[in-house]
Amino acid sequence: MRDDVEFPSEGVTCRGWWTVPDGAAGRVPVIVMAHGFSAVKEMALDRFAEAFAQAGLASLVFDYRGLGASDGEPRQDLDPHAQITDYRNAISWVRARPEIDPARVGVWGTSYSGANVLMVAALDPRVQSVVSQVPLIDGWETFGRMSGVEARGALVEALVGERERLYAGGAPQMMPVVAPENGPAALPGDESWQWFQGYASRAATWRNEITLRSLERLLEYSPLRWIDRIAPTPLLLIAAEHDFIPIDLTRAAFARAGEPKKLVVLPAGHFAPYEPPHFATASRLAADWFREHLGR
Repeated sequence: MRDDVEFPSEGVTCRGWWTVPDGAAGRVPVIVMAHGFSAVKEMALDRFAEAFAQAGLASLVFDYRGLGASDGEPRQDLDPHAQITDYRNAISWVRARPEIDPARVGVWGTSYSGANVLMVAALDPRVQSVVSQVPLIDGWETFGRMSGVEARGALVEALVGERERLYAGGAPQMMPVVAPENGPAALPGDESWQWFQGYASRAATWRNEITLRSLERLLEYSPLRWIDRIAPTPLLLIAAEHDFIPIDLTRAAFARAGEPKKLVVLPAGHFAPYEPPHFATASRLAADWFREHLGR
């Protein structure tokens, strides 16, 4: 059973899908989920929600404020701290549902939201299990590896100019999320272009733009510095060997995290966990982890 639902988050209405396993008897565990960098729930998250439902897990999949079906201005303005707040308010909403055991709440995230759930699990004791898939670990280091140190320096200069322009009353500048033929974009490269374009027709609310200042926040974002605070909450990291997010950063984060923990590395790229054949592995790993640590 899937319903369209909404919940308040600091005066902004966030919207999503509420899925409860068919024939659930008694209160069930629940997983709170959101998507990655600029992406919206229609971009394959229904597949994960269905896989979790088959495993006896309820789920709330939602769009962050300013994105997709959710309210909030300015649009397309990515702020990980606001997104973490939306996650935590989503947890409050699901814990009040009569179908849910409020002591059995897990969080799942992927890419940028993979970073967010690391932070949520480090900060919020209501989280009893976490799965972080192909997560951003350190924005500064990742951008430097992806685009080069010189490009990162040029971006910092551009962001200084953007901050001063905004301070003077200007509207946020926008930039593409992805672009063909290695054009200028927040997520450069053909792999990102192809994946987002593949879902564009099915995700009518997704827009191929973000505010330039979203990248300032990305450069400042480093869940690596918080990951040791997750324990004793059980942590599963699902990484991709050929990810544009450096795999050595994920391994360093895993080494720093406390027990209980598990790292699985898929022999694939960043977007592989959303698609066959790796979706089956990624979703099974996550469902098994949640069932082990949240019960059935």
